[in-house]
Amino acid sequence: MTTDKPLRGWTVLVPRGGPWGDGVAAELRARGASPVVAPSINFAGTDDSTALTGALERLEAGEFHWMSVTSATTVDVLSAHGVRIPESTKVAAVGETTAAALTAAGYRVDFTPRRDNSAAGLLAEWADATGGAEHLKILALRSDIAKPVLTDGLRAAGHDVASVVAYRTVGVPIAPDIVADVAAGRFDAILVTSGSVANQIALQIGLVPSRTVLACIGPRTSADAEAAGLRVDLVARERSSASLIRTLEELAAHRKDQIQEPGRLA
Repeated sequence: MTTDKPLRGWTVLVPRGGPWGDGVAAELRARGASPVVAPSINFAGTDDSTALTGALERLEAGEFHWMSVTSATTVDVLSAHGVRIPESTKVAAVGETTAAALTAAGYRVDFTPRRDNSAAGLLAEWADATGGAEHLKILALRSDIAKPVLTDGLRAAGHDVASVVAYRTVGVPIAPDIVADVAAGRFDAILVTSGSVANQIALQIGLVPSRTVLACIGPRTSADAEAAGLRVDLVARERSSASLIRTLEELAAHRKDQIQEPGRLA
């Protein structure tokens, strides 16, 4: 029985930092890859701190039936403000990563979509999660560049939604030596984890060599990457880092089989 790992020998660019990037790097390392963490985006405070502070005060006062959380960064904002979510307010997390961040920060999670970890997936299962309740008051915390899929859908369903910007997404310069290594084909894969990351890759790196796999975390990110002018080579089945790494492993294993089996060379 072989102990080899499909990603052994792969150098993978992880263009997001912080706990998420470090966690993904650790998972890649455990699977034999050599990850390079090079943040291309970061997060800054909202331009309208008054609106955010007011919304969080209303949240703590129990004015909302539900709060939707669509990123782990929003959890960081809640923690930084020392927010205490009342028992009367239920919490909906967009996916497993966000739910895990809420739990780690000491918050409960009342609902996570089962099928599609995205704003659209959250919206599709909303009625089931709330038992078809009508005219709910909902706080939707979001980034400044988030598309209003969830907010528009909930309002169309008759709910009272307070959509508030919790943080801004800003670009971070990628180190010139890493950009040069990408251009020289020294990376086997680049993980594309959001539309904002895709935009920064297109802006800062530009044309990616064909030998480098551009791996997107889900269909929405894939569409955003293509809109940014990037080639998309691989799309994870689910919108999670675990699925993204699994899909990359499957590709690596498939390529190895093609090399090892006569008559199947590309």
